[in-house]
Amino acid sequence: MPVKLPPDLRQELPAIARRAPVVLGLNTAVALLMWHFMEHRRLDEQLVNVHAIGVTSWLLIDVGRFVFGQPGSPDRMGHGWRKLLFLAFGIVTGYIAGTLVSDAYSGRSTWALLRQAPDAFLSLAGLSLLIGSAIVYFFYTRGELQYHRAQAEAARREALETQLKLLESQLEPHMLFNTLANLRALIALDPPRAQAMLDRMIAFLRATLNASRTELHPLRLEFERLADYLELMRIRMGDRLATRLELPPACAGLPVPPLLLQPLVENAIKHGLEPCVDGGRVEVSAALDGDRLVLRVRDTGVGLPHPTPAADGDGFGLDQVRRRLSTMYGGRATLRLVPADDAAGGTLAEIRLPLSPTPPEA
Repeated sequence: MPVKLPPDLRQELPAIARRAPVVLGLNTAVALLMWHFMEHRRLDEQLVNVHAIGVTSWLLIDVGRFVFGQPGSPDRMGHGWRKLLFLAFGIVTGYIAGTLVSDAYSGRSTWALLRQAPDAFLSLAGLSLLIGSAIVYFFYTRGELQYHRAQAEAARREALETQLKLLESQLEPHMLFNTLANLRALIALDPPRAQAMLDRMIAFLRATLNASRTELHPLRLEFERLADYLELMRIRMGDRLATRLELPPACAGLPVPPLLLQPLVENAIKHGLEPCVDGGRVEVSAALDGDRLVLRVRDTGVGLPHPTPAADGDGFGLDQVRRRLSTMYGGRATLRLVPADDAAGGTLAEIRLPLSPTPPEA
């Protein structure tokens, strides 16, 4: 009947296997040193002795902590006296078991040495236990440090996610207030169009609310929300607003934060097209550039008031986009606002971000 390992131990087996060469290397180094200074043993006997004790102690502790240890502690060995007791048990038991193996190989009795020369036995045993304790201390202080680093990283990631949710919660009311202001202006001018705009807004807000409850969603859904929003704006602006959305199939499934592009589109309409008597066109596109996703929102409106090669832009929506990018991607994502470089004029907002988010460096 096959032995059923604890789930945590099965997950840890690759890490235990990675530690094995280090343990064997340290044991070999210790055996060579002891052989050099203790001439009464052959090299092969010393190697068997040290490896038998070292490997047995290591396995008793490294594997035993998942079988007999305390769940919830950093290394499953408990805290304080519990940890000391667990380590002492592993080291002493490993020494006894390893010595029996070594004696069987060499044909000598270490326990007979205890009767014949107690001082020599105590020196040998004390040295072996001291070396074993030093090796165990090295491994498990390092393991505890790694555990606490992982816990700190998880806490930092949770804080970043909380900050993202806060930024999104600030963005949604801003977008809603702007839409309601547009609706209020339209009611007095064209009630039927205002009714159509209200119906479209209800559908748009319902879809947007569902999307904003996730940290990331496919770019395809982001473009669908933009199409809804642009239809909403077209009801108000009529023929003054033309749109074009370009989403290559290769980009459709890539993850992006919800409502990432909507503030840029809103900015393009409000500051680019609305001041123009004839309106203009809003173009939204996505493309791959190496290991980066490039998102562009371009309008053919009035352009930037003071065009500069690296214009940063201002306003609530742009600030929120920058802060969300910084929170989720660190310095790996950028947003730039520049004049469009063709005869149609207007403004180009461009986002470059990695294909998958990673937490920024602390």
